Amino acid sequence: MSVTTDESADESTASGQAVERRRRRDFRLFMSSHICNELGGSITYVALPLMAVLTLDASAMQAGLLSAAEHAAFLLLGLPAGAWVDRMRKRRVMMAADLARAVLLTALPVAYLLDLHSMPLLYGVALLLGCARLFGDVADQSYLPTLIGKDTLIAGNSKLETVRSGAEFAGPGIAGFLVQLLGAAGTLAGQAVTSLVSVVLLGRIGAREEKPEPAPRRHLLRDIREGLSYVLSHRILRLIALNTAAVNLFLSAVMAIEVLFLTRTVGLPPAALGWVLTTATIGSVLAATVADRVTRAVGAARLTWLSLLVTMPFGLLLPLADKDWRIGLFVLGSLVQSAGVTLYNICQVTYRQTVCPPHLLGRMTATMRFLVWGVLPLSGLLAGLLGELLGVRDALWVCAAALSAAPLVLLCSPLRRMRTFEDDAPVVGAESGATTARSAQ
Repeated sequence: MSVTTDESADESTASGQAVERRRRRDFRLFMSSHICNELGGSITYVALPLMAVLTLDASAMQAGLLSAAEHAAFLLLGLPAGAWVDRMRKRRVMMAADLARAVLLTALPVAYLLDLHSMPLLYGVALLLGCARLFGDVADQSYLPTLIGKDTLIAGNSKLETVRSGAEFAGPGIAGFLVQLLGAAGTLAGQAVTSLVSVVLLGRIGAREEKPEPAPRRHLLRDIREGLSYVLSHRILRLIALNTAAVNLFLSAVMAIEVLFLTRTVGLPPAALGWVLTTATIGSVLAATVADRVTRAVGAARLTWLSLLVTMPFGLLLPLADKDWRIGLFVLGSLVQSAGVTLYNICQVTYRQTVCPPHLLGRMTATMRFLVWGVLPLSGLLAGLLGELLGVRDALWVCAAALSAAPLVLLCSPLRRMRTFEDDAPVVGAESGATTARSAQ
């Protein structure tokens, strides 16, 4: 009998090891897909406006409209996207988004070769690329807990954030080199290939999702309302949404005028400007690399508010910069702020994925994106208005001061009394149940 028991234990161990190996393999494929998408997206972000400037002689207003078109999807489709994604298998949505990107990025070089390219075409492609990104991102964050389990979300999100930060660091330089070598049209064609590679990688993932239960009587507006209700009625998620929106508003305003500040006010040449701005992404890469260890030492819930509370005041160093040793103050402030935002993103995204019921993940993610990214079009207007009224340096002071105060919102949340997210599990479960019950009515 003992032999049989031992054999059963061995078989159970072997089965568990096989499952773990398959999970690691699937996550590596998922990570590889992310590398293709993040690096390709970072290159496209530079190559698309370069195509407008170099081949169509776009004006500043046209360049601004192109940027607005890229982000318009989050305002136009942000809420219904979550409802639609929750009705579909997430991996298929990601693959469809990749295929859409490949088609769109192929259309531009073809139009260029046929001399049919124009600014309206670029606006349309930018808008549709934003739509593909929206659906891909919502499905991506909703799929991760299914792929790796909730116990390892911090480690998984840290690795994905490392990929994103690394792509932001390397992408602009690679884009500049490729545009110089192949032209903007050729560079965009290359990014179509990376999207197709991502489709192949996602298709090789062995884990299979359960098909969402059919609900023929579900209505889009009701689904959207459920997502909004869940976020806004959740005591922690609504404060995270408010804090993230405030940080995005003022941080994006800083980014909108920092180039003008460094070139005209400080007087940096373009080469030095590029080096200074690169320091922010170095902070992101470093933070993402150590995030897993830091969260274990400090606690994920505690780090969610502490990361911003400690690092955002470093933004007050930015307006002190000048064309001497004081440019180092700008470098230090940008690096520390970027590291803090990265740690915050890893923790708060993990919390959202942990606390949200699986059937609401897509709608919750889309609702959060709508609330926290919907302020981005306002950031440029705010920065421009402050710059006109106060001057660029004083406008930077105002935005940096507001950014330093934004994290105080989180001190009003229960996160201040928690070390890990599990500390709030009983209350979260009660809230989730109440929300689900209201949704069923």
